[in-house]
Amino acid sequence: MAYPLALMRGACDGVSPRHSFHRTVTFAFLVAAGFGGPILGRCAAIADAAERPNIVVILADDMGYGDMGCMGSQTLRTPNLDRLADAGALCTQAYVASPVCSPSRAGLMTGRDPRRFGYEDNLNAAASNYATRPELLGLPPREKTLGDHLRAAGYATALIGKWHLGTGDGFHPNDRGFDHFCGMLTGSHHYFPATMKHAIERNGKRVESFSSDYLTDFFTDEGLRFIDKQQRSAPEKPWFVFFSYNAPHTPLQAKREDLQRFAHLPDRKRQIYAAMMFALDRGVGRIRDQLEQTGQWDNTLLVFFSDNGGATNNASWNGPLRGVKGCLREGGIRVPMIWTWPAKIPAGSRCDTVVSALDLLPTFMAATASKALPLGEPMPHEDARNRKRMIALAGTHDGINVLPQLTDEDQRPSRRLYWRLQGQAAVLDGADKLVRPSHRPAELFRVASDVGEMNDLSRRETARTDQLFRLLGKWEASLPTVPLWGSSPYWSGDTAEHYDAWPPREEPFR
Repeated sequence: MAYPLALMRGACDGVSPRHSFHRTVTFAFLVAAGFGGPILGRCAAIADAAERPNIVVILADDMGYGDMGCMGSQTLRTPNLDRLADAGALCTQAYVASPVCSPSRAGLMTGRDPRRFGYEDNLNAAASNYATRPELLGLPPREKTLGDHLRAAGYATALIGKWHLGTGDGFHPNDRGFDHFCGMLTGSHHYFPATMKHAIERNGKRVESFSSDYLTDFFTDEGLRFIDKQQRSAPEKPWFVFFSYNAPHTPLQAKREDLQRFAHLPDRKRQIYAAMMFALDRGVGRIRDQLEQTGQWDNTLLVFFSDNGGATNNASWNGPLRGVKGCLREGGIRVPMIWTWPAKIPAGSRCDTVVSALDLLPTFMAATASKALPLGEPMPHEDARNRKRMIALAGTHDGINVLPQLTDEDQRPSRRLYWRLQGQAAVLDGADKLVRPSHRPAELFRVASDVGEMNDLSRRETARTDQLFRLLGKWEASLPTVPLWGSSPYWSGDTAEHYDAWPPREEPFR
């Protein structure tokens, strides 16, 4: 639904859109009489400052596409996530920038396709063995993060949990736009830090005591402490908190009391996974409860999704999708996404058209009436050929503002998205997706209706296949000459098997 400008902003005293029609008519009269300009300008400025939403991003790690009640699971218990979906818009065809953790995060954090700046492969322990140069191992400093953009817009910023975008000089979250960081810099961590060797830090200093002995609960505690401190110390200042949970990524570890809830499941791994998801869901509920109790819920823009599809090793379930983490089937890159903003996004809505994790930045900028920052200067040690390509690609973002799409069913644009990882590549163009595996010819699927990628159309629709193949080639030719580093050969080895070994299936152990 589209409201007039004054109606969208309400009145100077914060009247909601649904109750500000009289104020809108009054403003229209003032404008017609010639007195509205200065009054409207002053009111808009006050409203902009008062109504900029707080922003929450909640990211799961390696969560299966079907592993919420609202997405079809009959064994997992996710009442808070299901309630969250009821409170806003559930997006069933959302995509992340990569089927593996680190480049996926680079994309959502910058609003730019990570291949644009050479961030193609996963950043894991093996990456240092395949890197072109160790100093490149992280999110390039010239790329601006959500924290950079929102802090420049006047927000207090925090990232809680998993970073996985570099550990060296210039890569730390406190150097990348986040006032507060508590978590781990690397990609994986066990869940009982108080009793096991841990790498959890808070703003560069090792955490010595934990408010909860289970990491998922501790991260929730830490984020809520930041929100509470902000509300008490600077209630007029909006805030942004990124809850970057590592659950339900391996290792499979859960609290005993959570495990007891799923003792009836016959598979031990699925039991633990279900308990880990239950703890994640508990955190989501606590976040919402605190926002409601403090009167901040209605004007908080919140987004929930996973960094990629379910993995092969954590007993996750990708529902009707084919494939898993690491491959470019839908099961690797398609995730459920929930957007809530009670003041703007209608409750109980559903969006079945394409949205992307790349959309976070432009949507946040639109919601806060802010402008994105320009890119920084190229790194002095950057390869000259890469630098030339990166400069040519600079200054653009690859996502869109999805608020119109989430609030108006008539605003559902056709999208084009690209992916590449270790020899495999794909392009989504409207309803169609061309996948080029690393080990066989390209395949064409109409994923808008064939979510399981069961019907390869490449031999029947040769013209469309050729068209998408050329689009994919043109996109690849525009990228930097080489990625900034190589990753473990795992993603070009085992993932070839994932294309066929993980077909759509019923939920295991129902």
